[in-house]
Amino acid sequence: MVRLRTILVFLVLFKSFGSIIAEGEEQIEQFSEALLLRPLPDRKVLAHFHFESKVPPTRTHGSHHHLFPKSIYQLVHKFRVREMELSFTQGRWNYGRWGGYDSISSRNAKPPGVELWATFDVPQHQVDASWRNLTHALSGLFCASINFLESSTAYSSPKWSFKSFAANIRYGTLPREAVCTENLTPWLKLLPCRDKAGLSALMDRPSIYRGFYHSQRLHLVSNEFDLAAATSGMVLEQTLTVVLQPVTLGSGMTSSVGSIQQPSWSLSSLFGREVSGRCVLSNASNVYVQLEPNLVSELKTTSETQQQSDVENVISQAWRDMSFELSDSPVRIIKEVYGFQKESSLLYEFSLANFSDSRPFDLEFRWKRPVTWSSQLAPLQASRFLMGSGNERGAIAISLKSVGRSGYAESSVNKEGICSFRVDVFQVVPWYVKVYYHTLKVFLDERLHNLADVIERTNVSPSEDKVSPGLMEIALRLPCDVHSVILTLEFDKGFLHIDEYPPDANQGFDIPSALIKFPEIKTKMHLFEDKSACKSPILSKLQEESPVLWYTEVLLVPLTTPDFSMPYNVITITCTVFALYFGSLLNALRRRVEEEERLLKSKATKASGPLGVLLSKLSAKLRGKPLEPPPSSSASKVSYKLILRVILVAGIAAAWQYFFG
Repeated sequence: MVRLRTILVFLVLFKSFGSIIAEGEEQIEQFSEALLLRPLPDRKVLAHFHFESKVPPTRTHGSHHHLFPKSIYQLVHKFRVREMELSFTQGRWNYGRWGGYDSISSRNAKPPGVELWATFDVPQHQVDASWRNLTHALSGLFCASINFLESSTAYSSPKWSFKSFAANIRYGTLPREAVCTENLTPWLKLLPCRDKAGLSALMDRPSIYRGFYHSQRLHLVSNEFDLAAATSGMVLEQTLTVVLQPVTLGSGMTSSVGSIQQPSWSLSSLFGREVSGRCVLSNASNVYVQLEPNLVSELKTTSETQQQSDVENVISQAWRDMSFELSDSPVRIIKEVYGFQKESSLLYEFSLANFSDSRPFDLEFRWKRPVTWSSQLAPLQASRFLMGSGNERGAIAISLKSVGRSGYAESSVNKEGICSFRVDVFQVVPWYVKVYYHTLKVFLDERLHNLADVIERTNVSPSEDKVSPGLMEIALRLPCDVHSVILTLEFDKGFLHIDEYPPDANQGFDIPSALIKFPEIKTKMHLFEDKSACKSPILSKLQEESPVLWYTEVLLVPLTTPDFSMPYNVITITCTVFALYFGSLLNALRRRVEEEERLLKSKATKASGPLGVLLSKLSAKLRGKPLEPPPSSSASKVSYKLILRVILVAGIAAAWQYFFG
């Protein structure tokens, strides 16, 4: 009995010790890095860098951190930020060629320029002040013009487009913000190893910025002020998504089908560098090569040695015997187990734990045969354009066209048995574009429909001159068999003060991208239930459900602009007139006429002498005219009075023009 009691006590102690160790592992800082590479159908390669930093709550871990960036920690506590997302984007994501129905495009395809949204854990009347302070802090931290979002005309307050539960949310965007290395360098300084070691060492500036698309994103989630979430603190997710054009690796390494060529590539050909090992502070450092479902289907179709049913053999020898070849053997191959497509995507995982400076990692992807495929598309392709002409009025049109694939829609059937799905439209317009929201029209398959039959709910906030922009949130309920949807809104173009025009006013004014959201159509990867997969943050993100998002184009609206050369012309003419006027005035005031005449007469007399006087008298007698005496002082007095009158009249005219003109 005593022995049994001892064994039970030992088991209880062992279990409690194990739980303490598990809690201790959760209460330490964590950092992971990953790189996902994906060949694209149009001869390009998608490179997606993913870095994640976690820190426990301050009340249990303290305020001193070894891995988590201190600047972000101070922002969270000073401005009480609950969640924040900031993105710097150059170029526009090509939804038609690079895909629009996957986790990468839904989370990391961002509008051009700067986009920022944040939620705050402060009272409602303090949200605007916290937003202004946050924009100034981020502007100095990332060397950008984010402080321009402090004005009430530059940000809005959406209700359910980003976070349905968030009431204290603010959203702002700068479509014309230029992205350069000054923004990337502070972003890299937030990483524990910066760009000196690990996967971040691949971020060669010329290689990154020569890409067709570049988007660096920072997403922060904080539970510091939530007492219910006692185990979670702050999670900082940093992603860099780049679309690059690979350089062909020599002759014979390019497969072609007609005019489409698929070049082989490697890490050194994409980024100009190799990976010399992992960041020593990271818990996981992996590289993934992803093959899209359509590409996997095409590879199986074109393969001559594999059978369609021999799936396991295809998976086990995919990097050697199919249409491509990888230079290194992957640690493991991950396959989707469920999806709407006939085929599932493949992930090849490579670990950097066994690589170092003496043995760098340079993954090479070589094509063996011609392959063509297409990326997965969203249910509806969105575009936006302007209608009308002139500088007085116009209209904004949003077009949604079906791609002809109904298998995507997780549609709902109402009581009447009608299949439908929901589409949310979020749009912000500047205050000088005066949108008339009552002119909203919805056309389904080129037929005008009643708004009450299509719109479920709306949130409209009209713009106020020089105070706030216009905001529109619309939830549409569309039938599953719809082919085209067009929304139109009419607007008038306002007038700005001359001080409100930018330096390049004749280029036009930007209307930020509209956001099209499919809340009922979600995308995620369905991977095997593997404990090791859960340890990789990037795989966890790929397995999270996210609605399909689509950002439209940035519109360029020409407004009536004044002739900015007129002030310059007026200034130059005025300065010329004043220079001539004051020059003549000072010359007349400073000159002594009598002394000058006397001096000239004396000089002439001295120069000519008596002989000159006799000659002048003789010439006067020969002409029959009397000798002209020297001008008297009265004539000089008359001329002096005339000058004073002219000056007085000019002064009166100038004063009248200044005060009453």
